[in-house]
Amino acid sequence: MMKNTVNSMATGVGEDLENEQACRLYLAACFCEDKGDGKLIKEALNRIAKARGITDLAKATGMSRAGLYRALSDEGDPKLTTMLKIMKALHLTR
Repeated sequence: MMKNTVNSMATGVGEDLENEQACRLYLAACFCEDKGDGKLIKEALNRIAKARGITDLAKATGMSRAGLYRALSDEGDPKLTTMLKIMKALHLTR
């Protein structure tokens, strides 16, 4: 089972993923450490989404639960607009 905590720089802010500020710091670290393929950012959004609740996120984004799982999966390749919609719904943007 995946823990809802982060424990090393990009996967390590050491905070609870249900805390908005901790999630912002975690996501910022992932943006800095991502290799340019977006995988680290997508993984961070996936972890945060699961910690906060996929059902609530689906309602907030207007996406289906299946669509969210698919977009944020290892095989998923979400559009930038989808990732932004998810970040906005998770209150990770200002």
